[in-house]
Amino acid sequence: MSIATVCLSGTLDDKLVAVASAGFDGVEIFENDLVASSLSPKRIRERCADLGLTIDLYQPFRDFEAVPPDVLAANLRRAERKFDVMAELGADTVLVCSSVSPDAVDDDDLAAEQLHLLADRAADRGMRVAYEALAWGRFVDTFDHSWRIVRRAAHPALGLCLDSFHVLSRGGDPAAIRVIPADKVFFLQLADAPRLRMDVLQWSRHHRLFPGQGAFDLTGFVGSVLATGYTGPLSLEVFNDVFRQSDPNRTAVDAMRSLLVLKEKLGLVDLPRAPALDGYTGTEIATHDPALRETMTALGFHRTGTGRWRQGGATLTIRTGAATRITAVEVASTDPERSRRRAEALLARPDEHGVPAPDGTTVAFGTLANVAGEGLLTGIDHVSLTAPFDDVDQTALFYRAVLGLTAEPEAEFAAPYGLVRSLSASDGRVRIAHNVAMLRRGDWAPAVTDPQHIAFTTADALEAAKAMRASGARLLDIGDNYYDDLDARLAPPNLDELRANSVLYDRDEHGEYLHFSTDIFGDRVFFEIVQRVGGYLGYGVVNSPVRMAAHRRSRLRNSR
Repeated sequence: MSIATVCLSGTLDDKLVAVASAGFDGVEIFENDLVASSLSPKRIRERCADLGLTIDLYQPFRDFEAVPPDVLAANLRRAERKFDVMAELGADTVLVCSSVSPDAVDDDDLAAEQLHLLADRAADRGMRVAYEALAWGRFVDTFDHSWRIVRRAAHPALGLCLDSFHVLSRGGDPAAIRVIPADKVFFLQLADAPRLRMDVLQWSRHHRLFPGQGAFDLTGFVGSVLATGYTGPLSLEVFNDVFRQSDPNRTAVDAMRSLLVLKEKLGLVDLPRAPALDGYTGTEIATHDPALRETMTALGFHRTGTGRWRQGGATLTIRTGAATRITAVEVASTDPERSRRRAEALLARPDEHGVPAPDGTTVAFGTLANVAGEGLLTGIDHVSLTAPFDDVDQTALFYRAVLGLTAEPEAEFAAPYGLVRSLSASDGRVRIAHNVAMLRRGDWAPAVTDPQHIAFTTADALEAAKAMRASGARLLDIGDNYYDDLDARLAPPNLDELRANSVLYDRDEHGEYLHFSTDIFGDRVFFEIVQRVGGYLGYGVVNSPVRMAAHRRSRLRNSR
């Protein structure tokens, strides 16, 4: 398992220490990192050896092939200097990217001839050349084109570097990789990415992600490469503006976790399998707002111990804290000990309370007890957490990986104070959502900056809303405009009841979703009551802007 230094922030030494601490075996040295370093190539080699790292690749060497004789001569001189550096580094493979130079011509025979010459020079030094088709290469921009040139060059020191981004961003078929001989696949680079409609160069330079954080089928891609007989490194090469400004130690751990999950899917590593989950055994909130405890009674909860409240299968612990937030989520695992071992294998650090997640929430594992009791609420449907915009992809992957959840379709919606991105994952019984403001600029917006909520289940949302409002629960009021629009869009048969009780409604091809919310407590946390009818799979995201506007009105009214 290897990683390119370009993935991380900091100086080269910062990066090497982070890479080694995260458990990687090797590293790709990015030329810019070496040039900016005060360490000599020989000292870098020694530093890597001290840290237990191999130097698997030196990169990139650009704009070499299919050029006029005078440019070729200059390129060969440049290559010899790079071979000198590689000799001091102890690196035996150099990455050569397909040319984007205006000097290059569209001539595969000439490209093959000149790459053969370069491979000769490399072989004389005991080195190899890995040729990579850039997705934006001037003439060579697909892996099958680069393979035709390498095959035509027919040199044992010339092979391919296959990069998942360059292949998958162009819609390439990874299955075609299977026909390439194993001894011609010199190196494998991995990156995920969201599906974006934009210039492929900008997409590559700014929006790559670690495996499992984007939309690419990396399992299928790597499976095709391994089918050739490839036995070299699985190396991450991710260009991402956030990663290159973040703590390199944390980023390296996130990178390693993503690679472990990918290897698990490929059957290359034996991690403790994620046990089946039976739902939630409880949640915990820290707060300084006395109104939250008052609302628990109005919602029908009963005290069962110090700070502990229960209704049906829904359990909540409230402890005193300086800031209101969801502090812990406990899920019912069919094998709690194995759940903890899995978390530890994925580089989490369980303690006596549970597993600390990257968003500051503790994830605990318990067993589901048979809870008898009457009440309007029957359990917990989902928990909605928050993470900073810069960290949400890594945080969402942590929950999916540790709990064994499946990613659900990503959603974006225009909220009253900016665009919100929603990432959710579920196994049908445990649902975790992360919502994050895409950008936050200035301090005008009087919005809840990091809203969190717990959604409780009910068998009848309308009856629950009536009873809770009659008991004095602080529930949101929804304006008539919403229901007029709802009538036009979905025409629910119980529209008048929904309107009278301020219950929101959504419907998909599988079923219906009725939900309503309390006020916000401590400027951050609220409760939602939800009823799923049939096989509805979503979270009523279409109603989120309406709910957020209602929360704004309620907060203004309460402050007055």
